[in-house]
Formats: sequence, structure tokens, C-alpha cells
Amino acid sequence: MIILQKILENINYLGGIALFLIGLHTVVTHSNLIKRIIGLNIMGTGVFLFFVAIGNVTGGEPPIMTEDNIGAIFINPLPSVLILTGIVVVVSMTVYSLSLVIRIFETYGTIDQKELTRLISEQNNHD
Repeated sequence: MIILQKILENINYLGGIALFLIGLHTVVTHSNLIKRIIGLNIMGTGVFLFFVAIGNVTGGEPPIMTEDNIGAIFINPLPSVLILTGIVVVVSMTVYSLSLVIRIFETYGTIDQKELTRLISEQNNHD
């Protein structure tokens, strides 16, 4: 019973770690470039959830000072700021990666990494 209680208390941390590992598994095991980009996005989402879990304080209030909450416990706003920056980075990385995949497909006619490696090695052997 104690183990279940500890799991439920830390479910946000476990969820963030699980999302990160799912994304990592997707990046490592798939050779399709689009699936790898999706895996990177899942990894980013896991990191965001982990940061939200770190910034959460049980019984905490938003960090807005009013006369009613003087002496109250506040939620840490720094992880939220880092998440906003992280979202911008992940979206920028996704857009850039997708544009590269489009260019690769136009050039080689495939987005499978194993096929790309074979085509590039054949091209280098003919040169």
C-alpha cells in the first residue's frame, strides 16, 4: 500500500520519464525520419511535464501578490518560464527538421535513413 501511495504521489515525475523514454525509443528504433521527429517531440513533451512536476507545490498558489495571500506558499514560476523557452526551441527544431526532410525527399526520393545511407554510399562509390 505504501508503494502505491508513493507512485501516486510521484505520478507526474513518472509520466514525464515515461514520455521521454517513449520518445527515445521511437528515435532509436525507427529509420523513418518523420517518426524520428515525432519521437523528438514526445521527448520534449516529457521534459516539459517533468519541469511542471518540479515547479508544483502541494497547496501552492500562483505567484501573484495580493492582500489575501500574504505569507502563503507560492508555486515556483521558473519552470514555467523555462517551459515557454523550451516550447519555442522544440517548435523551431521541428520546423527546421521537417524542412530538411522535405529537401531530402526531393533530392533522394525517400525518407528512410537506411535507404538514404545506401543511396549516398552508392553515389560516393560512383564518384
